[in-house]
Amino acid sequence: MTNRPASVHPRDATARDELARLAGQCGLDVRGGRIRRTSSRFCLGVEHGDYNGTELFGVGTDRFIWAAYKPNDSGRVRMFSGNFPADGVVSFRPGEVPEPRSAELAGHWGRFPCGADWVLRRSGHRFTQGVDVVLFGDIPGGGMSRSASLSLNLLLTMFEVNGAPVDLGSLTDGLRLVDLAQQIENDYIGSPCGQLDQIMICFARAGQGTHYRPRDRSIDYVPLGAGGDDLRIVSLDTGTVRPGLETSTYRVRRAECEQLVELARPEFGIACLADVDTPELCERIAARFGPSHPHLVDRLRYIHGAQARFGRMLGAWRGGDIATVGALFRADGHGLRDLYRISGPELETMCDIARTVDGVLGERMLGGGDKGAAGALVRAAAVDALRDAVELAWPRSHPELAERFAVHDCSVVDGIAELPGP
Repeated sequence: MTNRPASVHPRDATARDELARLAGQCGLDVRGGRIRRTSSRFCLGVEHGDYNGTELFGVGTDRFIWAAYKPNDSGRVRMFSGNFPADGVVSFRPGEVPEPRSAELAGHWGRFPCGADWVLRRSGHRFTQGVDVVLFGDIPGGGMSRSASLSLNLLLTMFEVNGAPVDLGSLTDGLRLVDLAQQIENDYIGSPCGQLDQIMICFARAGQGTHYRPRDRSIDYVPLGAGGDDLRIVSLDTGTVRPGLETSTYRVRRAECEQLVELARPEFGIACLADVDTPELCERIAARFGPSHPHLVDRLRYIHGAQARFGRMLGAWRGGDIATVGALFRADGHGLRDLYRISGPELETMCDIARTVDGVLGERMLGGGDKGAAGALVRAAAVDALRDAVELAWPRSHPELAERFAVHDCSVVDGIAELPGP
């Protein structure tokens, strides 16, 4: 497999020790194998834009899933997750997994490795090599793309141990991987995710933002400009457990956007909400459907506004104007809260706390919505003050979550790296 050069992270050594401990606990042999590390992501625009056809911009962040793996002679795929120890070892012969959306895998993390096997076989890969895999991660459970990180990691493992090269320096191979990772969630699990998460992790590069154009599926890298060194990205994990996208408000919002497109297509000729690319067209559609479908017009107004802010976000990032980057991020949060209505009370409480801290430039919910993590863009000198404010105010607001929340000060990193094994 062709991969990007390994980049050492301070937590890699601890993760390697933990993977070795877990392997001993579950009885899988990964000694002398390899470790693959896949990142989380932080979207700067447009959140919920992927399934609406907008351009996308974001970074890879240093909350990870580490997978230690080594081929075995058993003819079986055997996997254990240290994050879900009660699920035990997931074990199956390649090509012999439950059917999509099987009740026996409902709520079980094993639906991801089974889904990886299923989509690979459906796409023509008749892999037969057994492998032992032990996984461990520290990505929060909502908002930073844990499922996409896991799906990419599992697919790369199966490709590698079966001798099928994946060139992560190739746009074609990377996009093929993104498509397969999305299919695990869409077609096997039943989650209606788009491709934002997979793209931002698969193509992430340290110190740079990833700009994706869906019309030609192209990628550009945008370095943070001079003066941007003062910017910090902070994830504010509420400690809430977000349901899968298949049972969340995300599914409803996606269906609403698709409904408006179908209503507007005959008269206005749009194929997705991103096609509403002028204020005049937005107002014409709003005037036509607002009286009968005001909630659908609200969804359009968020996507249209976020798309209009997108170019300014790229320019501010490129120019190192972090105050403008933060202000646009905050404006997106207001739109997600008030027009798209995808946020949740815990997420908004976290944003309210962050907004009180001098040096916080912008804050909003992250990811699929309802629960999980919010995010903040912060001046470096304000990170400790933000942490202190959350640690003081959050337990008072949500005492039931007083032992479960976390503040993550994140760095911009490569999305995928391969490391020596345990």
